[in-house]
Amino acid sequence: MLRIEHLSKTFNPGTVNEKTAIADLSLHLAPGDFVTIIGSNGAGKSTLFNAIAGDFMADTGSILLDGRDITFLPPHKRSKSIGRLFQDPMRGSAPHMTIEENLALAAGSGGWFSHLTAADRVRFRDRLALLDMGLEDRMRQPVGLLSGGQRQALTLLMATFCPPKLLMLDEHTAALDPATAEKVLEITKNVVSENKITTLMVTHNMHQALELGNRTLMMDGGNIVLDVAGEQRAKMTVADLLAQFKLGVGKDLDNDRMLLS
Repeated sequence: MLRIEHLSKTFNPGTVNEKTAIADLSLHLAPGDFVTIIGSNGAGKSTLFNAIAGDFMADTGSILLDGRDITFLPPHKRSKSIGRLFQDPMRGSAPHMTIEENLALAAGSGGWFSHLTAADRVRFRDRLALLDMGLEDRMRQPVGLLSGGQRQALTLLMATFCPPKLLMLDEHTAALDPATAEKVLEITKNVVSENKITTLMVTHNMHQALELGNRTLMMDGGNIVLDVAGEQRAKMTVADLLAQFKLGVGKDLDNDRMLLS
């Protein structure tokens, strides 16, 4: 489904601020893969997401999605096939528009909200009810009145209303309180499973990285230093993950946020 070959990106080349963010990275995802990604700050996780989304052009390499070469495709054209959630719950929805208006945009239900049909509203209500947050009874309220967790759940629903070929989750529960984060993660698992969406999820939580999905990647220095799946992953503990990191990189992981999680 996703095929990345020899991707590289260096920012500010030839200056004192030169930074290699992605270094000859290759990655292949099969349809339906749910891949968790962990790594310290600066490991290249978000840069990889930005490259896939088309936020910048890579220096070298290619990106294919479902057999189509999107390496030089503009971001707005990629967005039709790629759903993305960010750490900030405030991104991904329009606060001054109502819940149903946001869903209408996501569903492509015409350019004029006055043209929404009763069938559209029933469809939106049914989808919102799956979140179990009571939003189906607040469809005419502005999204800006929602809590962070409600807004992130709505954004997830919007990103998958028309199931994308690829869903990218960039620490999408990190800004939420533990109970709400757990709720949004459960919704995430259900939505991804029901729609069989190929998914990449960045997390700082190593337990989540081993428990969610079917494959775990660890990044460092702009490349993938560990890729585990199947029986090897099923038997792996956080201690094993740390040991594998040291083996692959030659140093201990020193990210307090990850270690304390």
